[in-house]
This record gives sequence, structure tokens and C-alpha cells, in this order.
Amino acid sequence: MRVLRLRRTLGTLLALGVLGGSVSCTAAHGDDARPADDPPAALTAFEALLPAPASVRAAGPGYALGPGTVIRTGAGPDEEVRRVGELLAQQLRGPSGLPLPVVDGDRGDGIRLGIDEDAAGLGEEGYRLESGPGGVTLTARTPTGLFHAGQTLRQLLPVSGRGTVPGGTVTDRPRFRYRGAMVDIARHFFSVEQVKRYVDQLAQYKVNTLHVHLTDDQGWRIAIDSWPRLAEYGGAGEVGGGPGGHWTKEEYRDLVAYAGERYVDVIPEIDMPGHVNAALASYAELNCDGKAPARYTGVKVGFSSLCVGKERTYEFVDDVLGEIAALTPGRYLHIGGDEAHSTPAADYAAFMDRAQAVVGRYGKTVLAWHQLAAARPAPGAVLQYWGHDRTTAAEKAKVAAAAKAGHPLILSPADRLYLDMKYEAATKPGLAWAGYVPVRRAYDWNPGAYLAGVPESAVLGVEAPLWTEAVTTRAEWELMAFPRVLGLAELGWSPAAALDWTAYSRRLAAQAPRLDAQGITFYRAPDVPWS
Repeated sequence: MRVLRLRRTLGTLLALGVLGGSVSCTAAHGDDARPADDPPAALTAFEALLPAPASVRAAGPGYALGPGTVIRTGAGPDEEVRRVGELLAQQLRGPSGLPLPVVDGDRGDGIRLGIDEDAAGLGEEGYRLESGPGGVTLTARTPTGLFHAGQTLRQLLPVSGRGTVPGGTVTDRPRFRYRGAMVDIARHFFSVEQVKRYVDQLAQYKVNTLHVHLTDDQGWRIAIDSWPRLAEYGGAGEVGGGPGGHWTKEEYRDLVAYAGERYVDVIPEIDMPGHVNAALASYAELNCDGKAPARYTGVKVGFSSLCVGKERTYEFVDDVLGEIAALTPGRYLHIGGDEAHSTPAADYAAFMDRAQAVVGRYGKTVLAWHQLAAARPAPGAVLQYWGHDRTTAAEKAKVAAAAKAGHPLILSPADRLYLDMKYEAATKPGLAWAGYVPVRRAYDWNPGAYLAGVPESAVLGVEAPLWTEAVTTRAEWELMAFPRVLGLAELGWSPAAALDWTAYSRRLAAQAPRLDAQGITFYRAPDVPWS
């Protein structure tokens, strides 16, 4: 019966046009199972696309890239379309070595980029890719859609970048508006260059948001002019006693601009009223007793709190959020709000009222961890749920009530999407307080029906956080993120009908040569049929 159900599922996908070509049907594997000795036939380029597109129609011969291929950005192109074309050329030149000049005009063969504001059904991020002997045409209503089309084109080519784009049409748009990844640079410090590398890795799979956890008990990682000791002193440490570090404002601006060119929004997080020991250690006046604690290099949570009764605290909040808002063009400011165990419930609610008001004064929308549901979320505030299977029904009910009251949810269940959770007992970096999270568990769930009482319409999207208490190097970062973050990309982008573990595991396996070519360290899950 299990195999029969799977065949019906894949048959439905083919009928809907979600998958192209032939698909081999095999029984689903368990979390720790190994693939059968007889691997299925290799996927076509269309079948291997990840995330799975909304619709694919293979048809006729394709277009061969060669030394004479040009990228055309339209007659009198929009400056932003030109930038999309230049970035695509850069991405394709790297592996292929082809010159790929970017030229004005839309007539002639090559790769043609065009905006069609009347394109039906594409939305703000969707696109249409059409390939034939005369070239490849990328069409979207916005430059964002054109960028996503370019990332699909990259996958349709061999890893070398030289070869033929198969003939046919891809029509695509995302399921959820928010598809995010978070990185914690507070527990262990990482440079802007490493985060930029992650932006590139994410953007090629249509992840469109980078949430940066900038402050915590162990370190304050962003310069604040009005409170300079936050970074200078509070940033000079990390878990285990390392040197830490911080970003200058110019470095942060550089990251925001770099991500923006790849249509990735940066969301900064300043966690409060808990997770603030680095701030308390930097300024004695933020403590109720006026005494600064020592810097902290451990991994415990919930022991620190801003002094809710002091007006100086709110001057601090206003100064910090004001400077961060001025640096960040995106709509959201994340103000944390989790694990404030040292702040009494009434004080927590009063503090979050005032902190949310500050966010609003600077023209931003509040984003906070789901514990805000137990207080008074401001109108329009977005809640990020990080619970798991053992989270109490009462806590889940508060989140569901907030969703019913109009607060959109971002889903980051710790036992599904926390990238710092070990894959298995033998995984060297990482933690396991939410349990082990194999690749299949990270993928095999439905965000639209995850929380009881929360309809899909209330789900803004999904996000995969990478906390760094036990992640210290780029290699460890990538090992924990890949390949699970690719499952996040598909959960956020692909239509619900396309979400099938067996089909996904084959497409995931097909990405291995690309990950290898980009020098990405990744975990070779035993239940994925790697070639």
C-alpha cells in the first residue's frame, strides 16, 4: 500500500505539470535507511530542479551556450534589469569561462531578460523561462522574478556552465512570501565575508531572507555610535573564551547591499529583554543594581534581563533600534523576546509594549519570537514560532490565538528547522536538545498544516535558524546547514503537491556536484541516493 500511495502521488505531480519527464517509483526510506542497491535512472535537468517549480513543460530542442552567447536586457533596459543581467553573466562566466557580454536590446539569439508587468499568474517573485534553439527568454513582472529565473537557468546547465539548456518552459512562483535562514554571529563571531558566502549559497535556491542574530549574552556584534562600549567591550568575547569581534556600520551596510543585489532582505535582531549579558557587562547603568556583570562565555540561557523599571533602559532601546533601523532598508526589526526567564511576566509585557512602540516610531514592523504571544503583540507584529513536538499545548494555543488575531507566523520548529541540531548521535558539531534532525525530518512536513488552529493563510513563511553555541568554523557551519537548508528552500517555494520525500531525495542527490563545485561542505545523509 505504501508503494501504491507513492505511485499515485507522483502520478498526480506529473498530471499537474510539477515534474517533467519520467519518474521512477520506489518505496520511501526511513530516516536511517540506505538507498537500494539499484539506483533509478538519472533525472533530466528539468526533473532535477530544486526547489521544484510550479510547472514544467519539456518541448523540443534546447539552446546551446557557446562563445557567441550574449545576455540581452531589453531595448532601453531598466537599470535594475541590467544589474540582474550583469550578475547572471558573472555567475555563468565563473564555471564556464564564456565571455557572455551583456548588451541592450531584445532581438537576436542568446539569453533574453524582459519585464512584463501584465504577465498573468507570476506575482512579485514568479517568472517564466522558455528555451528553444534560438535562445532562452526569461520573463517576469519584477526584477526579483528575473533574478529567480536566472538561478533556475543556472541549474538547467551542466555544473561546468557549458552545454545546452533543454527545450521547454518553466512557469514558476513561490508558495510562501517569506523563505528565510538565520545565522547567529553572537555566540561565535563570523565575518561579513562568510555571511556573504552564505547569501550566495541561499539565493541560488530562492531563499529571500537572511535574519542575523546580532546580540546575545556572549557578544554584541554591531557598532552603535551612541553606546560604543557595546561593540568595543561587549563584542570582545564569545562562547569558550575566544576573541569575538564585531561589525562596523560600514560592514553591515555592505552586507545589506550585497544581499539586496541578490534579492535577499536582511533582518537584524537585537534580542531583548533577555539574552543581554553583553550589554549589561558593557554599561553598568543598564543593570538595576548599577553593577556590571562579567562578560559571559558559557551557553546557558535565561539568566539576564534589562532593568525594566529604569527609564535609561528605554533610552538605550530607542538609541539602538534607531541606529539599526537607519542602517536597514527592509521592513522588519527583530526584537527577540525569547527565554526572558529572569523578567517577571508583567514586566516582560510592559517592556515589550514600549520596545514595539519604538520599532513602530522608526517605520518598521515588529518581528519577535513567539513568546510575544503571551504578552501584547502590536498590530501587525509577526511572530516566529520555534517550538517543537514537546512544546505544551497551552503555548501552541497562544500562538494559534495570535495568528487568529491577525499576526502572521514564521515557522521555525526547532526539531525540524534548527540547523544546529545534530543529524544523528555521531554528528560532531551541534546540539541535540530538540532531538536529532535527519535530512528527511527537516523536509518531510507541511508548513501549511503544521500548527493546530493555524490556517496556511496565516503562515508568512519558514525560516531555518543556525545557532552557533557549538559551531565555530565555516566548515562546521556548512556541514550543519547543507543539505537541510535546501529542504527549507523547497518547503518555502514549491507547491504543496510537489512535496514528496522520495522525489525530493533524488533531486537533492542531483545537487551534490553543484555543492562540490562550490566547495560547500555538506552532510551525505544515508537515506539520500547520492551518486
